[in-house]
Amino acid sequence: MAGKREIKRRTRFNRRRLILALMAVLVIVGVVRHIYIMHDSQNYAALNAKDDNRREVQIDQGATLTQMAGSLREAGVLRSKYAFLDYVKKNNYTDLKAGFYQLSPSMTVSQIVLALRMGGTSISVNNKNIVLIREGAMIDDIAVEVGNKTPFSAKAFRDATNNAELFKELQDQYPGLLDSAAKAQDVRYRLEGYLYPATYNWREAKTVEDLVRMMVRQTYRMLQPRFQKIKQTGLSVHEVLTLAALVEREGVDTENRRLIAGVFLNRLDAQMPFQSDVATKYALRTKRTNLSTEDVQVDNPYNLYRFAGFGPGPFNSPSTEAVDAILNPKSRELGYLFFVANLETGENYYSRTFGSHLTNQAGVDGTNMRVGNAGMARGN
Repeated sequence: MAGKREIKRRTRFNRRRLILALMAVLVIVGVVRHIYIMHDSQNYAALNAKDDNRREVQIDQGATLTQMAGSLREAGVLRSKYAFLDYVKKNNYTDLKAGFYQLSPSMTVSQIVLALRMGGTSISVNNKNIVLIREGAMIDDIAVEVGNKTPFSAKAFRDATNNAELFKELQDQYPGLLDSAAKAQDVRYRLEGYLYPATYNWREAKTVEDLVRMMVRQTYRMLQPRFQKIKQTGLSVHEVLTLAALVEREGVDTENRRLIAGVFLNRLDAQMPFQSDVATKYALRTKRTNLSTEDVQVDNPYNLYRFAGFGPGPFNSPSTEAVDAILNPKSRELGYLFFVANLETGENYYSRTFGSHLTNQAGVDGTNMRVGNAGMARGN
């Protein structure tokens, strides 16, 4: 009997040891996993910095943050769902939008989130019947899309946007839209800024001119209800679209677009040049992130560092949100005349004086900086 009791005792002892050992392993695994997740959630690096190939990602309407992260991971563009969730929640971003996106594994978490905040397209760009004009697209960009997606060549499309007879036809058909554009001098494309960002079924167009007509018609539909308010500003439609084109590329959300609009309008009242890199890049036909001192001295009417005023006209196709920012600027009374943007986060920093502006620039990593007004070594 004593031998059996001893065996049972040892069995119970060994069982307890095994249970304790298993519990210890589970605790260690849990701690290690927790440490890993904590470390991983704060690593916002790209999945593959060397892979710039774009993948289309669909974010469904009403998707949760976890579902968004899952879609991004499944598409092969996101390194860590934990990092995505941590970054969005830490910055309290609530404006991520549904739609189709063109993203790459080389994009960091912050860049992906910025794209989702700016918004995607309502239709897949892989649809061969669709020509997509993105917000802030230039006619040169649109022409490439047309050349790739339709029977019409990029050159034929560019030529159509400068066709004098077509322009006059559109001016007569849409009263109030193109009158101020007709007076503009030294424009690169007469209809730059007047091709509304949207998706178009090119099969509905028999000619390339028909395609241009569709795009201008949509611009009229969107702007016509705003004509009275535009008139109240004392600005022409052409001038409003020029400012909206700057705001479109400088701001990533409604609030910052309205603040940036206020900056440009304050500079206009102060008779200061707009000094926007967006305009100078258009003048140079470049998409480089940063411009040099020599770049901003280029002798081109679109270079609004060197030349005051509105220049020839718009630099891209702005959205109605950008137009509304010009019509409803924010905090003009604060007297902001400068701003600088952090390209990683999309955050803007505003200031009244050039000295404060330089301080703001110094606080932003130069590799992630976009200067909205008055570059660090350029003066004002």
